[in-house]
Amino acid sequence: MKTQRALLLIAAAIVAATLSPDAPGAEESSAMLSPQALQEIAQVEAEIDRIEVQTIERLAAPPDNQVQQIELLGKLLLYDKQLSVNRNEACAFCHMPEAGFTGPVSELNRTTGSYPGSVRTRFSNRKPQSHAYAPLSPVLHYNPGQGDLVGGNFWDMRATGRRLGNPAAEQAEGPPTNPVEMGLPDIACAVYRGSQRPYRAMFESVWGQQAFAIAWPGDVEQACARPGPPPAGEPMPVHLGPIDRGRAGTTFDQMAQSIGGYEASAEVTPFTSKFDAVLAGKTQFTTQEQMGYDLFRGKARCNGCHRDGGPGEDPLFTDFTASNIGTPANPRLPYYAENRPDALGYVANPAGSAFVDGGVGNFLTQGHLLSQPSAVDARWLKLAPGNQARFQVPTLRNVDKRPDPGFVKAYTHNGYFTSLKAIVHFYNTRDVLPRCQPHDVNEGMTCWPAPESTDNMNTSRVGRLGLSDAEEDAIVSFMQTLSDGFMVVNQ
Repeated sequence: MKTQRALLLIAAAIVAATLSPDAPGAEESSAMLSPQALQEIAQVEAEIDRIEVQTIERLAAPPDNQVQQIELLGKLLLYDKQLSVNRNEACAFCHMPEAGFTGPVSELNRTTGSYPGSVRTRFSNRKPQSHAYAPLSPVLHYNPGQGDLVGGNFWDMRATGRRLGNPAAEQAEGPPTNPVEMGLPDIACAVYRGSQRPYRAMFESVWGQQAFAIAWPGDVEQACARPGPPPAGEPMPVHLGPIDRGRAGTTFDQMAQSIGGYEASAEVTPFTSKFDAVLAGKTQFTTQEQMGYDLFRGKARCNGCHRDGGPGEDPLFTDFTASNIGTPANPRLPYYAENRPDALGYVANPAGSAFVDGGVGNFLTQGHLLSQPSAVDARWLKLAPGNQARFQVPTLRNVDKRPDPGFVKAYTHNGYFTSLKAIVHFYNTRDVLPRCQPHDVNEGMTCWPAPESTDNMNTSRVGRLGLSDAEEDAIVSFMQTLSDGFMVVNQ
């Protein structure tokens, strides 16, 4: 494990090295940004702009089906940089199709794990999740037969879906006012910004003319240009009357439901992997892929949590529960260095290098969360100790989807792992290999750091699987069949 001092130095250096050139204070630090990172970020932002322009063009001849109209609105909202406080970051910056709708910047995945927000000096404490297949998660509920919470969105399940009946929609409501993400100080700001966008007329056609019929105060531009969180004692800095406030809340919900509709569409959640083609009898696994699938379902015990389906189930490769697999802390996270007030006086991480991510347990106890969760069911408070340090089991669909073979992806809630081989090796040997000494160059090969937290650590399916190197490779080969976009070649 890195020492706390080294961790802070590394994190601080990464914060400086990953600032956007147009961010406050970036003049001094942009020179530290590697040419590769600059190039990748520029490419991603250009692709977001291209997709947005292309999608706006569809408004000239919109679909006449309301479901397709909602999907179109959702896509426009996801690629709209104007919905961030500094008008510089779309939701898609962390969720691009070429990376399986997760983080699209290889250099950030390799270094920071998490991504900068609209305020470019602020980073999240977690890596971006994929939003593909996320709408198929059930509303969060307690299953007494399993003795477990099931469903929701976000790593900590805090987008429960119990208010809107849709976890993906409630997830979409988190980033706009998250200070380390899109950074708006008030949900009304997202509605105000949306009212000025080209999709306003279609939104009103789908959701009603009342959607943006709001008497905006004269200082709304000024209020919405100040990054969140809102000032102490003023949780809603856009000053609206009770009727307009209620209308803004409803419209914000409808924006989120539109995003959930797009994420559930065949464009994002298509079931077009090689695995799906094999199920349909249109192709066959290679020998190595079949070996990996057999191990996945058998000796490696992957299928216990990353379920490949059953009677009445789609093969979503998650059981929608949570688990602590003993992931080490990721010292590359800039979040560890966000323990002092930034230029705007905001402290993202009061705990500094002592921060330990409590996962689902932290949500249930309403701990220090960066974005507002869904309402917590008070009856679940007793479940908090048993959920401390547990994180939602992610779908393995698109787990290896990347724009090119050299592209680095990050895995687990904190992005500690940067290859599928590494995480399979961890599952296999976590409890076999010794603990690493500080600065051990063989970390991840002949030793592992201590877990970030041992609370509720999974010891039944992880840690000592007895797999050979060839068997680990076979499991990786199988997981590579889960990327969407597979084309069947006619024999």
